[in-house]
Amino acid sequence: MASFEVIGGKPLKGEIVPQGAKNEALQILCAVLLTDEPVTISNIPDIRDVNRLIELLRDMGVKVGKLAGDTYRFQADDVHLDYLDTPEFVAQAGALRGSVMILGPMLARFGKCQLPKPGGDKIGRRPMDTHFLGLEKLGGKLTLEGTDFYRISTEGRLRGAYMLLDEASVTGTANIVMGAVLAEGTTTIYNAACEPYLQQLCKMLVRMGAKINGIGSNLLTIEGVERLGGTEHRMLPDMIEIGSFIGLAAMTGSEITIKDCQIPELGLIPDTFRKLGIQLEFRGDDIYVPAQDHYEIATYLDGSILTISDHTWPGLTPDLLSVLLVVATQAKGTVLIHQKMFESRLFFVDKLIDMGAQIILCDPHRATVIGLDKRTRLHGITMTSPDIRAGVALLIAALSAEGRSVIENVEQIDRGYQNIDKRLTALGAQIRRL
Repeated sequence: MASFEVIGGKPLKGEIVPQGAKNEALQILCAVLLTDEPVTISNIPDIRDVNRLIELLRDMGVKVGKLAGDTYRFQADDVHLDYLDTPEFVAQAGALRGSVMILGPMLARFGKCQLPKPGGDKIGRRPMDTHFLGLEKLGGKLTLEGTDFYRISTEGRLRGAYMLLDEASVTGTANIVMGAVLAEGTTTIYNAACEPYLQQLCKMLVRMGAKINGIGSNLLTIEGVERLGGTEHRMLPDMIEIGSFIGLAAMTGSEITIKDCQIPELGLIPDTFRKLGIQLEFRGDDIYVPAQDHYEIATYLDGSILTISDHTWPGLTPDLLSVLLVVATQAKGTVLIHQKMFESRLFFVDKLIDMGAQIILCDPHRATVIGLDKRTRLHGITMTSPDIRAGVALLIAALSAEGRSVIENVEQIDRGYQNIDKRLTALGAQIRRL
Protein backbone atom coordinates (compact mmCIF):
# COMPACT_ATOMS: atom_id res chain seq x y z
CA MET A 1 0.00 0.00 0.00
CA ALA A 2 1.25 3.46 -0.89
CA SER A 3 1.09 6.41 1.50
CA PHE A 4 1.28 10.19 1.35
CA GLU A 5 3.57 12.04 3.71
CA VAL A 6 2.17 15.55 4.09
CA ILE A 7 3.77 18.54 5.78
CA GLY A 8 0.88 20.90 6.41
CA GLY A 9 0.31 24.48 7.41
CA LYS A 10 1.60 26.07 4.23
CA PRO A 11 -0.61 28.29 2.03
CA LEU A 12 -0.76 27.37 -1.65
CA LYS A 13 -1.00 29.58 -4.71
CA GLY A 14 -1.61 29.19 -8.41
CA GLU A 15 -3.92 27.77 -11.06
CA ILE A 16 -5.23 24.23 -11.38
CA VAL A 17 -7.28 22.52 -14.08
CA PRO A 18 -9.87 19.93 -12.96
CA GLN A 19 -9.78 16.50 -14.56
CA GLY A 20 -12.60 15.04 -16.59
CA ALA A 21 -15.57 13.79 -14.61
CA LYS A 22 -15.05 10.29 -13.24
CA ASN A 23 -18.76 9.59 -12.76
CA GLU A 24 -19.52 10.62 -16.33
CA ALA A 25 -16.65 8.54 -17.71
CA LEU A 26 -17.98 5.28 -16.26
CA GLN A 27 -21.25 5.76 -18.18
CA ILE A 28 -19.90 7.26 -21.40
CA LEU A 29 -17.24 4.58 -21.87
CA CYS A 30 -19.77 1.75 -21.60
CA ALA A 31 -22.01 3.45 -24.18
CA VAL A 32 -19.43 2.62 -26.89
CA LEU A 33 -20.78 -0.96 -26.69
CA LEU A 34 -24.04 0.23 -28.31
CA THR A 35 -22.54 0.65 -31.80
CA ASP A 36 -20.06 -1.01 -34.12
CA GLU A 37 -18.88 2.39 -35.37
CA PRO A 38 -15.97 4.42 -33.93
CA VAL A 39 -16.63 6.65 -30.90
CA THR A 40 -14.06 9.29 -29.91
CA ILE A 41 -14.09 10.55 -26.32
CA SER A 42 -11.91 13.35 -24.92
CA ASN A 43 -11.15 14.76 -21.46
CA ILE A 44 -10.99 11.23 -20.04
CA PRO A 45 -9.39 11.32 -16.57
CA ASP A 46 -6.24 9.26 -16.07
CA ILE A 47 -7.40 7.57 -12.86
CA ARG A 48 -7.42 3.99 -11.68
CA ASP A 49 -11.14 3.20 -11.95
CA VAL A 50 -11.43 4.65 -15.45
CA ASN A 51 -8.25 2.94 -16.66
CA ARG A 52 -9.53 -0.38 -15.33
CA LEU A 53 -12.80 0.06 -17.21
CA ILE A 54 -10.93 0.85 -20.44
CA GLU A 55 -8.85 -2.30 -19.88
CA LEU A 56 -12.03 -4.33 -19.34
CA LEU A 57 -13.54 -3.03 -22.58
CA ARG A 58 -10.33 -3.85 -24.44
CA ASP A 59 -10.31 -7.40 -23.09
CA MET A 60 -13.94 -7.76 -24.18
CA GLY A 61 -12.80 -7.12 -27.74
CA VAL A 62 -13.37 -3.37 -28.05
CA LYS A 63 -10.66 -1.73 -30.17
CA VAL A 64 -9.05 1.04 -28.09
CA GLY A 65 -6.74 3.65 -29.57
CA LYS A 66 -5.16 6.50 -27.63
CA LEU A 67 -5.16 9.63 -29.81
CA ALA A 68 -3.81 12.07 -27.21
CA GLY A 69 -3.23 12.28 -23.47
CA ASP A 70 -6.94 12.42 -22.63
CA THR A 71 -8.52 11.33 -25.93
CA TYR A 72 -9.36 7.78 -27.02
CA ARG A 73 -11.14 6.18 -29.96
CA PHE A 74 -13.24 3.08 -29.29
CA GLN A 75 -14.82 0.64 -31.74
CA ALA A 76 -16.94 -2.27 -30.52
CA ASP A 77 -17.29 -4.08 -33.84
CA ASP A 78 -16.02 -7.45 -32.59
CA VAL A 79 -17.11 -7.91 -28.97
CA HIS A 80 -16.04 -11.28 -27.54
CA LEU A 81 -19.16 -12.51 -25.77
CA ASP A 82 -17.40 -15.66 -24.61
CA TYR A 83 -14.96 -13.52 -22.56
CA LEU A 84 -17.79 -12.93 -20.07
CA ASP A 85 -17.56 -16.62 -19.10
CA THR A 86 -13.89 -16.46 -18.13
CA PRO A 87 -12.38 -16.20 -14.65
CA GLU A 88 -10.45 -13.15 -15.87
CA PHE A 89 -13.68 -11.27 -16.59
CA VAL A 90 -15.14 -12.21 -13.22
CA ALA A 91 -12.03 -10.92 -11.45
CA GLN A 92 -11.93 -7.69 -13.46
CA ALA A 93 -15.62 -6.85 -13.21
CA GLY A 94 -15.86 -7.83 -9.55
CA ALA A 95 -13.12 -5.36 -8.61
CA LEU A 96 -14.74 -2.40 -10.36
CA ARG A 97 -18.14 -0.99 -9.50
CA GLY A 98 -18.28 0.84 -12.83
CA SER A 99 -18.53 -2.54 -14.58
CA VAL A 100 -22.25 -2.52 -13.79
CA MET A 101 -22.66 0.00 -16.61
CA ILE A 102 -22.11 -2.65 -19.29
CA LEU A 103 -25.45 -4.32 -18.44
CA GLY A 104 -27.77 -2.04 -20.43
CA PRO A 105 -25.63 -1.77 -23.58
CA MET A 106 -24.82 -5.50 -23.72
CA LEU A 107 -28.43 -6.56 -23.16
CA ALA A 108 -29.73 -4.08 -25.76
CA ARG A 109 -27.26 -4.97 -28.50
CA PHE A 110 -26.38 -8.61 -27.86
CA GLY A 111 -29.36 -9.88 -25.87
CA LYS A 112 -27.39 -11.02 -22.85
CA CYS A 113 -24.94 -10.02 -20.18
CA GLN A 114 -23.59 -11.42 -16.93
CA LEU A 115 -21.81 -9.81 -14.06
CA PRO A 116 -20.39 -10.63 -10.65
CA LYS A 117 -21.42 -8.39 -7.80
CA PRO A 118 -19.33 -5.24 -8.43
CA GLY A 119 -16.89 -3.87 -5.87
CA GLY A 120 -16.22 -0.22 -5.04
CA ASP A 121 -16.12 1.97 -1.96
CA LYS A 122 -17.47 0.53 1.28
CA ILE A 123 -19.70 3.50 2.06
CA GLY A 124 -22.86 1.61 2.98
CA ARG A 125 -25.51 -0.35 1.12
CA ARG A 126 -25.44 0.19 -2.64
CA PRO A 127 -28.22 -2.06 -4.00
CA MET A 128 -28.50 -2.74 -7.72
CA ASP A 129 -32.25 -3.30 -7.73
CA THR A 130 -33.00 -0.21 -9.86
CA HIS A 131 -30.70 -1.49 -12.63
CA PHE A 132 -32.26 -4.94 -12.81
CA LEU A 133 -35.88 -3.97 -12.21
CA GLY A 134 -35.68 -1.42 -15.01
CA LEU A 135 -34.04 -3.83 -17.45
CA GLU A 136 -36.59 -6.51 -16.52
CA LYS A 137 -39.40 -4.09 -17.40
CA LEU A 138 -37.77 -3.80 -20.83
CA GLY A 139 -37.96 -7.59 -21.23
CA GLY A 140 -34.76 -8.81 -19.62
CA LYS A 141 -34.92 -12.10 -17.72
CA LEU A 142 -32.73 -12.11 -14.62
CA THR A 143 -31.14 -15.18 -13.04
CA LEU A 144 -29.22 -14.94 -9.77
CA GLU A 145 -26.54 -17.57 -9.20
CA GLY A 146 -25.68 -17.83 -5.53
CA THR A 147 -25.64 -14.40 -3.90
CA ASP A 148 -23.18 -12.55 -6.08
CA PHE A 149 -23.47 -13.49 -9.76
CA TYR A 150 -26.13 -12.14 -12.12
CA ARG A 151 -27.19 -13.26 -15.59
CA ILE A 152 -29.68 -11.32 -17.67
CA SER A 153 -30.92 -12.14 -21.18
CA THR A 154 -33.72 -11.46 -23.62
CA GLU A 155 -35.28 -13.21 -26.59
CA GLY A 156 -35.12 -10.81 -29.49
CA ARG A 157 -35.13 -7.05 -28.98
CA LEU A 158 -35.96 -5.38 -25.72
CA ARG A 159 -39.42 -3.78 -25.63
CA GLY A 160 -40.27 -0.28 -24.51
CA ALA A 161 -42.18 0.11 -21.25
CA TYR A 162 -43.43 2.67 -18.75
CA MET A 163 -41.63 2.65 -15.42
CA LEU A 164 -41.66 4.71 -12.24
CA LEU A 165 -38.31 4.29 -10.51
CA ASP A 166 -38.44 3.95 -6.74
CA GLU A 167 -34.96 5.46 -6.59
CA ALA A 168 -33.56 8.20 -8.84
CA SER A 169 -30.33 6.24 -9.25
CA VAL A 170 -27.86 7.87 -11.64
CA THR A 171 -26.20 4.64 -12.75
CA GLY A 172 -29.54 2.79 -12.70
CA THR A 173 -31.13 5.42 -14.94
CA ALA A 174 -28.10 5.34 -17.25
CA ASN A 175 -28.31 1.55 -17.63
CA ILE A 176 -32.02 1.69 -18.38
CA VAL A 177 -31.55 4.51 -20.92
CA MET A 178 -28.80 2.57 -22.69
CA GLY A 179 -31.10 -0.44 -22.85
CA ALA A 180 -34.10 1.57 -24.03
CA VAL A 181 -32.42 3.37 -26.94
CA LEU A 182 -32.28 0.10 -28.93
CA ALA A 183 -35.58 -1.30 -27.61
CA GLU A 184 -38.67 -1.72 -29.77
CA GLY A 185 -41.26 0.97 -29.06
CA THR A 186 -41.47 3.73 -26.48
CA THR A 187 -39.92 3.76 -23.00
CA THR A 188 -41.02 6.28 -20.38
CA ILE A 189 -38.87 6.67 -17.28
CA TYR A 190 -40.41 8.70 -14.45
CA ASN A 191 -38.32 9.74 -11.42
CA ALA A 192 -35.26 9.42 -13.65
CA ALA A 193 -31.98 10.86 -12.41
CA CYS A 194 -31.14 14.13 -14.17
CA GLU A 195 -27.56 14.86 -13.04
CA PRO A 196 -25.32 16.62 -15.58
CA TYR A 197 -23.51 13.31 -16.13
CA LEU A 198 -26.75 11.62 -17.14
CA GLN A 199 -27.60 14.59 -19.37
CA GLN A 200 -24.19 14.22 -21.03
CA LEU A 201 -24.87 10.55 -21.71
CA CYS A 202 -28.28 11.31 -23.23
CA LYS A 203 -26.86 14.08 -25.45
CA MET A 204 -24.14 11.72 -26.66
CA LEU A 205 -26.69 9.00 -27.45
CA VAL A 206 -28.81 11.52 -29.39
CA ARG A 207 -25.78 12.39 -31.51
CA MET A 208 -25.42 8.64 -32.14
CA GLY A 209 -28.99 8.52 -33.45
CA ALA A 210 -31.07 7.86 -30.33
CA LYS A 211 -34.42 9.61 -29.80
CA ILE A 212 -34.65 10.92 -26.23
CA ASN A 213 -36.98 13.65 -24.98
CA GLY A 214 -36.96 15.32 -21.57
CA ILE A 215 -33.19 15.52 -21.11
CA GLY A 216 -32.45 17.45 -17.92
CA SER A 217 -35.78 16.54 -16.32
CA ASN A 218 -36.90 13.55 -14.26
CA LEU A 219 -39.25 12.35 -17.03
CA LEU A 220 -37.50 10.77 -20.01
CA THR A 221 -39.29 9.48 -23.10
CA ILE A 222 -37.24 7.28 -25.42
CA GLU A 223 -38.27 6.07 -28.88
CA GLY A 224 -36.20 3.00 -29.64
CA VAL A 225 -34.17 2.83 -32.85
CA GLU A 226 -32.70 -0.19 -34.65
CA ARG A 227 -29.07 0.91 -34.56
CA LEU A 228 -26.76 3.69 -33.38
CA GLY A 229 -23.76 5.21 -35.12
CA GLY A 230 -20.47 6.67 -34.02
CA THR A 231 -19.85 10.12 -32.56
CA GLU A 232 -17.41 12.40 -30.76
CA HIS A 233 -17.88 13.44 -27.16
CA ARG A 234 -16.04 15.67 -24.67
CA MET A 235 -16.64 15.05 -20.98
CA LEU A 236 -17.40 17.71 -18.37
CA PRO A 237 -14.82 18.70 -15.76
CA ASP A 238 -15.24 16.82 -12.49
CA MET A 239 -17.53 18.82 -10.19
CA ILE A 240 -16.32 16.87 -7.15
CA GLU A 241 -12.73 17.83 -7.87
CA ILE A 242 -13.74 21.47 -8.36
CA GLY A 243 -15.46 21.44 -4.97
CA SER A 244 -12.44 19.75 -3.41
CA PHE A 245 -10.16 22.52 -4.68
CA ILE A 246 -12.50 25.19 -3.30
CA GLY A 247 -12.39 23.47 0.08
CA LEU A 248 -8.60 23.11 -0.10
CA ALA A 249 -8.17 26.83 -0.74
CA ALA A 250 -10.39 27.74 2.21
CA MET A 251 -8.77 25.34 4.67
CA THR A 252 -5.20 26.33 3.81
CA GLY A 253 -5.83 30.08 3.41
CA SER A 254 -4.70 29.85 -0.21
CA GLU A 255 -5.27 31.89 -3.34
CA ILE A 256 -6.24 29.44 -6.06
CA THR A 257 -7.83 29.79 -9.48
CA ILE A 258 -9.70 26.74 -10.75
CA LYS A 259 -9.75 26.79 -14.54
CA ASP A 260 -12.43 25.77 -17.06
CA CYS A 261 -15.12 24.78 -14.54
CA GLN A 262 -18.27 24.69 -16.70
CA ILE A 263 -19.86 26.78 -13.94
CA PRO A 264 -23.49 26.42 -15.14
CA GLU A 265 -23.22 22.65 -14.54
CA LEU A 266 -22.13 22.95 -10.88
CA GLY A 267 -25.62 23.40 -9.43
CA LEU A 268 -25.66 24.17 -5.71
CA ILE A 269 -21.95 23.55 -5.14
CA PRO A 270 -20.72 27.20 -5.24
CA ASP A 271 -23.57 28.50 -3.07
CA THR A 272 -23.07 25.71 -0.52
CA PHE A 273 -19.44 26.74 -0.02
CA ARG A 274 -20.60 30.36 0.25
CA LYS A 275 -22.89 29.28 3.11
CA LEU A 276 -19.72 28.24 4.94
CA GLY A 277 -18.39 31.78 4.43
CA ILE A 278 -16.03 31.03 1.56
CA GLN A 279 -15.58 33.81 -0.97
CA LEU A 280 -15.76 32.83 -4.63
CA GLU A 281 -15.42 34.95 -7.74
CA PHE A 282 -16.46 33.78 -11.20
CA ARG A 283 -14.05 34.99 -13.87
CA GLY A 284 -15.52 33.78 -17.13
CA ASP A 285 -15.55 30.00 -16.69
CA ASP A 286 -12.86 30.08 -13.97
CA ILE A 287 -13.44 30.17 -10.21
CA TYR A 288 -11.10 32.41 -8.22
CA VAL A 289 -10.83 31.65 -4.49
CA PRO A 290 -8.99 34.41 -2.57
CA ALA A 291 -6.90 33.70 0.51
CA GLN A 292 -9.06 33.99 3.64
CA ASP A 293 -7.86 34.08 7.23
CA HIS A 294 -11.40 33.44 8.50
CA TYR A 295 -14.73 32.26 7.12
CA GLU A 296 -18.03 32.14 9.02
CA ILE A 297 -20.88 29.66 8.68
CA ALA A 298 -24.25 31.22 7.89
CA THR A 299 -27.34 30.56 9.98
CA TYR A 300 -30.98 30.36 9.01
CA LEU A 301 -32.98 33.58 9.13
CA ASP A 302 -34.25 32.77 12.61
CA GLY A 303 -30.70 32.24 13.86
CA SER A 304 -30.88 28.44 14.03
CA ILE A 305 -27.97 26.18 13.09
CA LEU A 306 -27.40 25.56 9.38
CA THR A 307 -27.91 22.05 8.00
CA ILE A 308 -26.10 20.89 4.88
CA SER A 309 -27.47 17.69 3.36
CA ASP A 310 -27.24 15.73 0.14
CA HIS A 311 -30.07 15.07 -2.27
CA THR A 312 -30.68 13.84 -5.79
CA TRP A 313 -29.96 16.43 -8.48
CA PRO A 314 -30.51 19.34 -8.55
CA GLY A 315 -29.79 18.90 -4.85
CA LEU A 316 -26.26 18.76 -3.46
CA THR A 317 -24.16 15.76 -4.53
CA PRO A 318 -23.32 13.38 -1.65
CA ASP A 319 -19.76 13.05 -2.93
CA LEU A 320 -18.85 16.49 -1.56
CA LEU A 321 -20.16 16.15 1.99
CA SER A 322 -16.85 14.75 3.28
CA VAL A 323 -15.00 17.81 1.96
CA LEU A 324 -17.63 20.23 3.29
CA LEU A 325 -17.40 18.59 6.72
CA VAL A 326 -13.63 19.04 6.81
CA VAL A 327 -13.89 22.67 5.68
CA ALA A 328 -16.39 23.37 8.47
CA THR A 329 -13.89 22.28 11.14
CA GLN A 330 -11.94 25.53 10.66
CA ALA A 331 -14.91 27.85 10.10
CA LYS A 332 -16.48 30.13 12.69
CA GLY A 333 -19.81 28.69 13.77
CA THR A 334 -21.62 25.37 13.84
CA VAL A 335 -23.19 23.22 11.11
CA LEU A 336 -25.05 19.92 10.97
CA ILE A 337 -23.87 17.67 8.13
CA HIS A 338 -26.60 15.21 7.14
CA GLN A 339 -25.46 12.39 4.83
CA LYS A 340 -28.78 10.87 3.76
CA MET A 341 -27.77 8.43 1.05
CA PHE A 342 -24.96 6.33 2.56
CA GLU A 343 -24.71 5.21 6.16
CA SER A 344 -20.94 4.68 6.37
CA ARG A 345 -19.57 7.83 4.76
CA LEU A 346 -19.18 9.78 8.01
CA PHE A 347 -17.15 7.11 9.78
CA PHE A 348 -13.89 8.90 8.94
CA VAL A 349 -14.60 11.71 11.42
CA ASP A 350 -12.74 9.86 14.19
CA LYS A 351 -9.53 10.71 12.35
CA LEU A 352 -10.48 14.41 12.27
CA ILE A 353 -11.27 14.29 15.99
CA ASP A 354 -7.80 12.81 16.58
CA MET A 355 -6.42 15.81 14.65
CA GLY A 356 -8.18 18.18 17.06
CA ALA A 357 -11.48 18.85 15.28
CA GLN A 358 -14.63 19.36 17.34
CA ILE A 359 -17.21 17.00 15.85
CA ILE A 360 -20.13 15.14 17.39
CA LEU A 361 -21.12 12.05 15.39
CA CYS A 362 -24.83 11.97 16.15
CA ASP A 363 -25.54 8.73 14.25
CA PRO A 364 -24.31 7.06 11.03
CA HIS A 365 -25.94 9.79 8.94
CA ARG A 366 -25.39 13.02 10.91
CA ALA A 367 -22.45 14.90 12.36
CA THR A 368 -22.40 18.26 14.14
CA VAL A 369 -19.25 20.29 13.46
CA ILE A 370 -18.21 23.07 15.83
CA GLY A 371 -15.77 25.21 13.89
CA LEU A 372 -12.44 26.23 15.43
CA ASP A 373 -12.29 29.54 13.50
CA LYS A 374 -8.60 28.77 12.76
CA ARG A 375 -7.74 29.76 16.35
CA THR A 376 -6.67 26.18 16.99
CA ARG A 377 -5.06 24.41 14.07
CA LEU A 378 -5.50 20.73 13.36
CA HIS A 379 -2.35 18.68 14.02
CA GLY A 380 -0.83 15.95 11.87
CA ILE A 381 -1.41 12.25 12.57
CA THR A 382 -1.10 8.90 10.78
CA MET A 383 -4.40 7.77 9.25
CA THR A 384 -5.89 5.52 6.57
CA SER A 385 -8.05 6.56 3.64
CA PRO A 386 -11.35 4.59 3.88
CA ASP A 387 -12.78 5.62 0.49
CA ILE A 388 -12.15 8.02 -2.39
CA ARG A 389 -14.03 11.05 -1.07
CA ALA A 390 -13.05 10.70 2.58
CA GLY A 391 -9.48 10.17 1.41
CA VAL A 392 -9.26 13.52 -0.37
CA ALA A 393 -11.03 15.21 2.57
CA LEU A 394 -8.35 13.83 4.90
CA LEU A 395 -5.68 15.06 2.47
CA ILE A 396 -7.17 18.56 2.68
CA ALA A 397 -7.18 18.32 6.47
CA ALA A 398 -3.53 17.21 6.47
CA LEU A 399 -2.48 20.09 4.21
CA SER A 400 -4.07 22.57 6.62
CA ALA A 401 -2.71 20.92 9.78
CA GLU A 402 0.42 21.73 11.74
CA GLY A 403 3.20 19.21 11.38
CA ARG A 404 3.51 15.89 9.59
CA SER A 405 0.67 13.60 8.55
CA VAL A 406 0.80 10.21 6.88
CA ILE A 407 -2.21 9.01 4.87
CA GLU A 408 -2.13 5.30 4.14
CA ASN A 409 -4.03 3.36 1.46
CA VAL A 410 -3.85 6.27 -0.99
CA GLU A 411 -4.73 3.87 -3.78
CA GLN A 412 -8.27 4.78 -2.78
CA ILE A 413 -7.58 8.45 -3.61
CA ASP A 414 -5.87 7.45 -6.87
CA ARG A 415 -9.10 5.77 -7.97
CA GLY A 416 -10.79 9.16 -8.22
CA TYR A 417 -8.15 11.89 -8.43
CA GLN A 418 -5.59 12.11 -11.25
CA ASN A 419 -1.98 12.59 -10.04
CA ILE A 420 -3.33 14.59 -7.12
CA ASP A 421 0.01 14.70 -5.29
CA LYS A 422 1.89 16.10 -8.31
CA ARG A 423 -0.83 18.63 -9.14
CA LEU A 424 -0.99 19.98 -5.58
CA THR A 425 2.80 20.01 -5.31
CA ALA A 426 2.77 22.38 -8.31
CA LEU A 427 0.71 24.77 -6.13
CA GLY A 428 3.30 24.60 -3.35
CA ALA A 429 1.98 21.69 -1.28
CA GLN A 430 4.47 19.44 0.48
CA ILE A 431 3.35 15.92 -0.40
CA ARG A 432 5.60 12.93 -0.84
CA ARG A 433 4.44 9.52 -2.03
CA LEU A 434 5.94 6.73 0.08
